[in-house]
Amino acid sequence: MSTDRERKAAHIRHLLETEGDSVQENTRVFNQGRYSSVEDLEDYEGLKTRARAIKEDAIDRLPELIDELTETVEENGGTVYLASDAEDANRYIREVAGDAETLVKSKSMTSEEIDVNESLERAGVDVFETDLGEFVLQIADESPSHIVGPAIHKSREEISALFNETFDPEEPLETAEELTMFAREYLGERVTEADVGMTGANFLVAESGTMALVTSEGNARKCAVAPDTHVAIAGVEKIVPNFEDLQPFIELIGRSGTGQDITSYLSLLTPPVSTPTIEFGSDVPIPESEGERDFHLVLLDNGRMAMREDPELKETLYCIRCGACANVCANFQHVGGHAFGGETYSGGIATGWEAGVHGQESAEEFNDLCTGCTRCVNQCPVKIDIPWINEVVRDRINRGEEPTEFEFLVEGLTPDAEPGGIDAQKRFFGNFGTVAKLGSATAPVSNWLAELPPTRWAMERTLGIDRRRELPTFASETLREWFVARDGLSPADADREVVLYPDTYTDYVAPERGRAAVRTLEALGASVVIPDVPESGRAPLSQGMLATAREQAHEVYAGLAEHLDAGRDVVVIEPSDLAMFLNEYERFLPERSFDRLSESSYEILEYVYGLVSNDPEKTNALTTGSERVAYHSHCQQRTLGLEGYTTTLLEELGHDVLTSTVECCGMAGSFGYKEQYYELAMDVGYELQDEFEQSGERDRTVLASGTSCTDQLDALLDRKPRHPIEFIAPE
Repeated sequence: MSTDRERKAAHIRHLLETEGDSVQENTRVFNQGRYSSVEDLEDYEGLKTRARAIKEDAIDRLPELIDELTETVEENGGTVYLASDAEDANRYIREVAGDAETLVKSKSMTSEEIDVNESLERAGVDVFETDLGEFVLQIADESPSHIVGPAIHKSREEISALFNETFDPEEPLETAEELTMFAREYLGERVTEADVGMTGANFLVAESGTMALVTSEGNARKCAVAPDTHVAIAGVEKIVPNFEDLQPFIELIGRSGTGQDITSYLSLLTPPVSTPTIEFGSDVPIPESEGERDFHLVLLDNGRMAMREDPELKETLYCIRCGACANVCANFQHVGGHAFGGETYSGGIATGWEAGVHGQESAEEFNDLCTGCTRCVNQCPVKIDIPWINEVVRDRINRGEEPTEFEFLVEGLTPDAEPGGIDAQKRFFGNFGTVAKLGSATAPVSNWLAELPPTRWAMERTLGIDRRRELPTFASETLREWFVARDGLSPADADREVVLYPDTYTDYVAPERGRAAVRTLEALGASVVIPDVPESGRAPLSQGMLATAREQAHEVYAGLAEHLDAGRDVVVIEPSDLAMFLNEYERFLPERSFDRLSESSYEILEYVYGLVSNDPEKTNALTTGSERVAYHSHCQQRTLGLEGYTTTLLEELGHDVLTSTVECCGMAGSFGYKEQYYELAMDVGYELQDEFEQSGERDRTVLASGTSCTDQLDALLDRKPRHPIEFIAPE
């Protein structure tokens, strides 16, 4: 197991050094472009809701729509072939190509999925990619690193060297313009010579047989209409019922993928197109009887119909291949799809695609790179819960593994509901609540023992906890022990009663933030209750231990039900636990239970802001001042739209607040502790370090809303970070 972790660490280190800068630069351009572009939409959320509804309806009616599209295309004069798998699709395409010498292709991830180039080349057909990025990769003999920008991992200098070595032009090609013009002329000649043209299809309209091609270079329409024979290959999920259904997708796909309001070329073709066939280089028109175009639509199943019947993977089929989930992902931004991807697909949604069309083993290699931060959920134009799909596949991968000897030693840490095949690293972090409870009960001895060099060596070898990462220090007195021993504000003297949820980290590692929360709430007139409830299930969920997460969700709700019955609000310090209550619990609890808990749960600064907004005089109970503050918001706090409560409250209390523009600290809970991902986590974190350490900002007090964020910032900065509730709490 350690060897596998070392292999992954070495692979990630290599990509950080060789491809990371280019991937980061390009994905950031896409990502920031999307933020700007969607601001111009009057009803962005409405468009996403409509797009999802269309996809839901289309996938539910998919067999019917396949039949309708087949009938329509054939009435138009084309041929439709429903391919069961990659081998079936390739056989048919080879038959269509026949004795063709050359075939030109536009970019198509579906053709990548079936390795059609290799199939045709073995049959003696010369295949030329006409998309610039795909052309670069074809020359370099590399796979795409992004589903929209396949060559984003390559710099201009690398492409220049590649072209000059491959083509040996009279004058060296150096600038982007020179490289582009050379490729344009070279590929233009290939298009005029081609016997067959092949495209993908972004969308297919069942009622009319229309295919929509969304491109940035215009090469797809050339491949479709210049050769006499046009083959289009598309997954069956690309079908939408009506022409009007294209509208929300056309509005969203460019904005989501590359930040363009609309891509450079939008081609709506209803093949076989009616334009006459072309004989390049001849002025003699082709007789109409000999000029008929030949069109073949290959609809690919390759596991999609099985995904449609899978209640967890079905949502993957709503994907429109925009790449937004990759662009917004901090881990992807730093290593790209050659680490964060499988046989064909890359980015957050890749786990679902790879598991569905290539099998779970293809998803297993990169699945853990999704940390469940949920940043991609708000960016997905069809509202796919991508982290949930990743956790489901992670759970299924866990269940297919055989247990190791060490895992039996820690079997007692895991409920019987979980399989024995979960590796020791995931089992440890998935049961961190138990570990923390034991660590706190035996502190300070446990802290001393954990820091001994032999212990750190053993933890790295058996559990994969990187010895370079500072471990949390367990508190001898937990938050709940402190709370029970004190005399708090009586309900009779309070304006309201509040339940403070004791998350694992606050209870056993950082009770000072919990004590600050209690003091703050009481100073604002709230009587506090801290119930005896387990961890939220976030830790096992992140490791793909869904049975344990579900069990803990039910236990948490059972422990909070009496307080909900009494009308008490639930206040949560850790944003990732609040996200469980507001999001993931919908999948774990009965609808009524979920609604009751989610409607009554709040983040601590959100709640404090609400109390002082309703009664501004209560602001006097908090610590005010005029300090310079640097604040970093937790990923899930941002996803939930709660960051503004903290920054606004700090400003209203008189502080000068610098809010980080870096969207992720890189730690992501247990992720930054893991040996195979430590260097990636730190590489992501260095950006936040640079922002908070820049000239003129080093004197700012550093605040962060999440456990992971404070741990990472503590490792990156000389200044010790604090939770905002500690900063504003009365003494």
